[in-house]
This record gives sequence, C-alpha cells and structure tokens, in this order.
Amino acid sequence: MAKEKFARTKPHVNVGTIGHVDHGKTTLTAAITTVLAAKFGGSAKAYDQIDAAPEEKDDHRQRNEQLA
Repeated sequence: MAKEKFARTKPHVNVGTIGHVDHGKTTLTAAITTVLAAKFGGSAKAYDQIDAAPEEKDDHRQRNEQLA
C-alpha cells in the first residue's frame, strides 16, 4: 500500500537570530512571530515562551542578581 503524498499547503519558515547577550534577540523574535501570526495565521510566541529553556532561565536569573 503506497503512502499518500504530503501536500504542503502552508508556508514554513525557520528564523534564527544571533547576537550578543541582552541585545534584543528574544524581543525581536517575539515581535516577528506576533506580526507573522497576525498576517498569515498561526500563533505568536510570547517573550516568556521563547526563553523557556531551563538554561536560559538560569542565565537571566544570574544576570538579574548581578544587576541588583
């Protein structure tokens, strides 16, 4: 039995951001997902959803403690 051919009906884009720490990469990514979701459908990612990895949270906590 042959498999059905997968029909690509929605565009798919991977966006990567690189840059120095605390230079707005996460803010930019949140803004991009918000604009694209509004224009093309889908769901936007909030700032706290993007930095959800445990190591990211630890890095932010340590930086905030240093600034305090």
